Amino acid sequence: MRSKEIIYQKIYEENYPKVMRLCMGYTSGNQSLAKDLVQETFIKIWQNLDAFRNESGIGTWIYRICVNTCLAEIRRERKKDRELQIDSLQVSDNSDNPVEKEDMLVQLYKCINKLSSTNKAIILLELEGLPQLEISEIIGIKHEAVRTRIHRIKQQLTKCVNNE
Repeated sequence: MRSKEIIYQKIYEENYPKVMRLCMGYTSGNQSLAKDLVQETFIKIWQNLDAFRNESGIGTWIYRICVNTCLAEIRRERKKDRELQIDSLQVSDNSDNPVEKEDMLVQLYKCINKLSSTNKAIILLELEGLPQLEISEIIGIKHEAVRTRIHRIKQQLTKCVNNE
């Protein structure tokens, strides 16, 4: 195997789960669409691997490609309704009732889908556990602005989920 193929294979193996989870968030849990977006993301990574300049971390670069791929899909599919499939997601709350947990997740994703595309990207990356500094690099806004937005988004989602 050539060195580009070896590097790509390593990138794919290390980043596939993270990219898949991010795409699942953008597609409201639609696994089929998420897999398509993951594939499209990795095609773009392969096509642009030679252009990667190490100006940011490879993870940041990959997340940026993934977020842009998902946002482009959302713009194309904005008018279509998406069915929520929450079978592979977990949520921690006080309820032991799986039906209540699933209802809560469905409501959460409905609320996330009401956010602007930038706020949606920020909260999905936050839920993925990315450091806020890295989120600011991916989204292209200042770190302080990301911190403020996350706080406001969480308040907004809490009100939405609780139907306030």
